[in-house]
Amino acid sequence: MTTPGSADARSAHRADPTKKNVLILALCQAFGMTGNAMVITVSALVGFDMAVDKGLATLPLALQFTATMIGTIPASLLMRRIGRRAGFSLGASVGCIGGATAAYAIASGSFALFCLAAMLNGVFHAFILYYRFAAADTASETFRPRAISLVMAGGVVAAIAGPELAKWSRGLFAPALFVGSYAAIAGLAAVSLVLLQFVDIPRLSAAERARSGRPLGVILRQPKCVTAILSAAVGYAVMSLVMTATPLAMVAHHFDFDDAAFVIQWHGLAMFLPSFFTGQLIQRFGAVRIISVGIAMNVASLAINLSGVEFLQFWAALVLLGLGWNFMFVGGTALLTEVHTPAERGKTQAVNDFLVFTTVSLAAFSSGALHSSFGWTAVNLGMAPPLLIALTAVVWLIRRRPRPV
Repeated sequence: MTTPGSADARSAHRADPTKKNVLILALCQAFGMTGNAMVITVSALVGFDMAVDKGLATLPLALQFTATMIGTIPASLLMRRIGRRAGFSLGASVGCIGGATAAYAIASGSFALFCLAAMLNGVFHAFILYYRFAAADTASETFRPRAISLVMAGGVVAAIAGPELAKWSRGLFAPALFVGSYAAIAGLAAVSLVLLQFVDIPRLSAAERARSGRPLGVILRQPKCVTAILSAAVGYAVMSLVMTATPLAMVAHHFDFDDAAFVIQWHGLAMFLPSFFTGQLIQRFGAVRIISVGIAMNVASLAINLSGVEFLQFWAALVLLGLGWNFMFVGGTALLTEVHTPAERGKTQAVNDFLVFTTVSLAAFSSGALHSSFGWTAVNLGMAPPLLIALTAVVWLIRRRPRPV
């Protein structure tokens, strides 16, 4: 029997923190992705202006993705040891420094320093990636897909605010264009740092940290795990490949910056707005079907981009590209949560996001070079092989499932 005020009584009446965590993480996702949307909108243009070799215009963005790739494993393993709140706070602090460094680099005209700042922002993004997994930490099995998708829905704010904030802040410190954009990114990271202090996710106990679960190879060889990783990796990579080159392609075809920002804004909305219901769709139809629909949307985006270079074609293709990313990435994330135990969570999520951002980095590096050397058509044709690989994995998983008798 517990007495009022006892530890057991307080524990028994302690509110489930899941909804509070989801709200805070969704807000932090919104601020983090707003900064990322600003980077996507302006980075290639800043790089083009600063780099002597114009083929290196997308190098800072590619380095950001590379830093995210490298940062995913230590970020996950660090949070397994020190907890989600402390890890996320460290990431947000790095984001503040990265934004401020980028602003100074543009003001001083240092392309090398701008590249370094991009890598710091990439480390921050490595921590942001785990917001979606953190939302699932305290969620029930049935609510888990919705928790993940609702945190991802924070990107809706980013889709609207990111390009608009980029346009508003572009000339804030004129004549040095875009200094204000990166100063704003530092400010958004600072706001996230404050909010993250209210996240309530219990740390793993010493006994839980001591257990590592099954060998990593056993986990990764599961057909469901292979499909989950490939879905998230391919969905993100093809989105990065095409989205990174889109502002360059639009400017090359005589559209102005505001036109490119408008298309990126709608692309961002398409990426995140479905997250309000993607979790429910996964609960109803299953992650594999949602992933399949995402692949089909990306194929449609490829076809539209190959059909011409009018404004409507850029817009429609980028909207479909965003929808395809959402279904493949959220579907893959939800599927991954089914293949590991809590003790296996850190290493499995670390490998997943490392592999995801390995492919994203390769795509970002390839994007500028493909566009500069071979043109917009080559960028889009680059989507086809990875989408075929993802589709093959889905078919393989479906065929391996036991048929009902």
